Amino acid sequence: MQIIKTALLSYGMSGKVFHAPFLELHPGFELLGSWERSKKLIQEDYPEVKSFPSLESILEDKSIDLVIVNTPIDTHFEYAKKVLLAGKHAIVEKSFTSNVAEAIELAALAKEKGLKLSVFQNRRWDSELKTVKKILDSKLLGEIVEAEFHFDRYNPVLSPKVHKETVNSGSGIMKDLGPHIIDQALYLFGLPNAVFADIRFTRDQTVIDDYLDILLFYSNLRIRLKAGFFVREPNPSYVIHGKKGSFLKSRGDVQEDELKIGKKPNLTTWGTEKEGHEGLLHTEIDGKIIKEKVPTLQGNYYDFFEGVHQAIANDKTEPVTAQDGVNVMRIIEAAFLSNEQKKTIDL
Repeated sequence: MQIIKTALLSYGMSGKVFHAPFLELHPGFELLGSWERSKKLIQEDYPEVKSFPSLESILEDKSIDLVIVNTPIDTHFEYAKKVLLAGKHAIVEKSFTSNVAEAIELAALAKEKGLKLSVFQNRRWDSELKTVKKILDSKLLGEIVEAEFHFDRYNPVLSPKVHKETVNSGSGIMKDLGPHIIDQALYLFGLPNAVFADIRFTRDQTVIDDYLDILLFYSNLRIRLKAGFFVREPNPSYVIHGKKGSFLKSRGDVQEDELKIGKKPNLTTWGTEKEGHEGLLHTEIDGKIIKEKVPTLQGNYYDFFEGVHQAIANDKTEPVTAQDGVNVMRIIEAAFLSNEQKKTIDL
């Protein structure tokens, strides 16, 4: 098996929680270290790896095959471009870039250099999204008429992370939570024909957008995407209505919570939801009306990294492509324009 030697561009929450544990688990990756600016923490968890003093020290290291750009959004384009120009493959966290033009440039550069470039849309491998996809693939609901995706929280307090609460090209809920549910909608249903959006500032003293309501227009389908910080009692995270029936699913994926408390992923029991979060299927099958709970599939972010390994080692398509990232940025830009002009924006 080809071993892909990998470096992180930060070892904060995302590096520690979402990347390093899966790089350690997957036999096809070797974590060489992370760029660390002030706090030197990675060697506390992985004593054998290196704390790199600068981005340049990573780019100049010929042994590194893959770099994970997991820094603040407004740095993604600059850092990812430098990584690709250095001849290294890249994973870039969401939001892929700050705008569509940057996303297109990175995609073109990776293609020109013959490098693999993937966007870290790990939520495609959440247990609930995998279950929703299974329901859609099974055609149990008939032709889909409408769907509604929520990423709701109750958190009226401003984040202590300054870059998240300061006006910059990467701040705001549209580029934080928005890319998750936008990517999921495009993954399941493809690009829409048009976009309408309402973007708001709801928390006291906030200077960045913290509420979004996006409507995606397809020829025979409408999808609503919502996220905000004042939802104490959450809605179902996924509501799908078809001409035969409906499917409702709450957000129950356990991976992030378990990673945050230091649990290590595995290939057997990892990503198993607790009982009580099963989806509700209410539909008609062979002329009979049924209403029943649907067991949730296991989630596992390992599958994203397996896809990246296959892409680099065996020249397969990335699990989330740069074009997927471009498409998400197209929706985000259209949403901002729609909110500004108070009208539907054709794609």
